[in-house]
Amino acid sequence: MGSGVGVIDKAVHVMVALEGGPLNLAGLTAATGLPRPTAHRIAIALEHHRLVGRDASGRFVLGPRLGELSASRGEDRLISAAGPILAALRNQTGESAQLYRRQGEHRVCIAAAEPAAGLRDTVPVGTVLPMKAGSAAQVLLAWQDPATVQHELVGARFSPAALAKVRFNGWAQSVGQREPGVASVSAPVRVGGRVVAAISVSGPIERLSRAPGTKYGPAVKAAARQLGETVRLGAAVERN
Repeated sequence: MGSGVGVIDKAVHVMVALEGGPLNLAGLTAATGLPRPTAHRIAIALEHHRLVGRDASGRFVLGPRLGELSASRGEDRLISAAGPILAALRNQTGESAQLYRRQGEHRVCIAAAEPAAGLRDTVPVGTVLPMKAGSAAQVLLAWQDPATVQHELVGARFSPAALAKVRFNGWAQSVGQREPGVASVSAPVRVGGRVVAAISVSGPIERLSRAPGTKYGPAVKAAARQLGETVRLGAAVERN
């Protein structure tokens, strides 16, 4: 049922359609039921405000502004629960800790905890990164449906075998994959059995080594499990 404000309803239709992944104009028109000129006009207006973006093929995707808005919402249960857990992981490892969500063909840093000093891998909240490289990208992709995995693997710096290893280990590692000189380890945050985010630690290869998963995989998995459980219990309390 519409809100009674037609242009808002149409904009929401466009963004909901893009929740399922990137779409060209024909796909967006089919998914929303809007006339082609209207779908195009709405998508371009949303792109102007960074609520919609484009992928490398020019298809429409959800934009980075959504991640920034999400990160600023104090009532976001996942983000508010992540703060102390990321801080504890940072203190335990001495490295930068981040939380990522997937948005279409991108991932967005929605929370972070940085060491007070020393050489760091700083990823500011709101940063939008591709799903083609990095341990968090592997985690956010590893449990997706086969069609999505196949699509995202085109041009990716990891292979199907790497994703199978992620599912087996319960964590992913990256050594110079996203950025030269940087290593990282990530694990899936699950709520209700669904992977909703990836929690990561990252830093210089010199400190994390070329086998960062062996070094920090268990700690990152434990933090991800704690975050998922905290969110689940918080939701249960709110329902009651």
